[in-house]
Amino acid sequence: MKQHILILGAGFSGMWSALSAARLLDKNNRSDISVSVLAPQAELRVRPRFYEPEVHTMKAALDELFAAVGVNFIKGSAQTIDTTNKRISYNDNQGQPNHVTYDRLILATGSSVARPALPGVNQFAFDVDQIEQAAKLESHIKALANQPDSAARNTVVVAGGGFTGIETATEMPERLRAALGNDAKIRVVIVDRGQQIGAALGENISPIIAQATSELGVEWRLGTAVTGIDADGVTLSDGQRIEAKTVVWTVGVRASSLTEQIAGERDNHGRLHVDANLKVMGQADIFATGDVAYAATDDQGNYALMTCQHAIALGRSSGNNAAASLLDVAPIPYSQEKYVTCLDLGQWGAVYTEGWDRQVKLVKDEGKQLKTQINTQWIYPPVADRAIALAAADPLIPVVA
Repeated sequence: MKQHILILGAGFSGMWSALSAARLLDKNNRSDISVSVLAPQAELRVRPRFYEPEVHTMKAALDELFAAVGVNFIKGSAQTIDTTNKRISYNDNQGQPNHVTYDRLILATGSSVARPALPGVNQFAFDVDQIEQAAKLESHIKALANQPDSAARNTVVVAGGGFTGIETATEMPERLRAALGNDAKIRVVIVDRGQQIGAALGENISPIIAQATSELGVEWRLGTAVTGIDADGVTLSDGQRIEAKTVVWTVGVRASSLTEQIAGERDNHGRLHVDANLKVMGQADIFATGDVAYAATDDQGNYALMTCQHAIALGRSSGNNAAASLLDVAPIPYSQEKYVTCLDLGQWGAVYTEGWDRQVKLVKDEGKQLKTQINTQWIYPPVADRAIALAAADPLIPVVA
């Protein structure tokens, strides 16, 4: 009976785990080990782009790619992890219970926005975390034109001034004008607990964010937070109210709840602590990758962030090392010393930085050109050609050079 590497999740880390495991098996001429991906859809949903319009197009089918490299796809939703019997229970595409066993498990089930227990947040707030939610926001924005003109109709409040909040807010003026017309008196407000614009992204990038949002007409409410949401607006922690028909929640991210079924230490985002080969600490047969892994990127005290950039490299490493553990060949420790950011700032442009201290390298149009390349080319899957796809999954290939 073949040994089995099972990957839960078909996001960036799950897809690259599958390709990387298949690569190492191919390299060692081993056909006695199978690789499977269990996920609700055989598609990569390009989550870093969900702040943009036309969100329904931001996915890439994986059927042909998996078939080209010999990866099995199991359509279903994982429910429970039995680490003793190495068994995953899942609901199949008909909603019926089923199960599958594994010899090595790679948990790549990602993360989701963490909505707090605030009045109205679940009923009235949108988000850009999953494609379905982002599509609801897009439909809502397009439908605003059917409502009577008012300050509330023309106002969007974005809760959170981190990466996602800034990209969402700076895209909003253009999206609102497309829906409401160029003469509409639109208003976009970012509500953030920080005391400085873009504080979460560091002092080097903060002045650029301030300049871009000012020129776009995006307002900031600093040192405060949203404490309640209703159909007509938000209440802030300082007692003020903003009338708004559109509220987008971008605060806080939490690793998949499936991590809670695996014994191990977790960080404050729920990510499992892993060793240098991405094996879960204390587990002999389980690897964690992407947004569910708390992994050191280097020996300088830096850890992978919950981003596409880190998920790609984490996936290549986890797939390779899970396969290596069955082949009895040396693993390749995960390492990702170079860190960059490219923050979209709407019609103003973008800003590109390098290093954990975010040294600014490109701004405005030059930054936007790079961001467009990243969003439309670099983060998409390789073509469904066996040789090309397997070569692209080499864990020693840097995500950013």
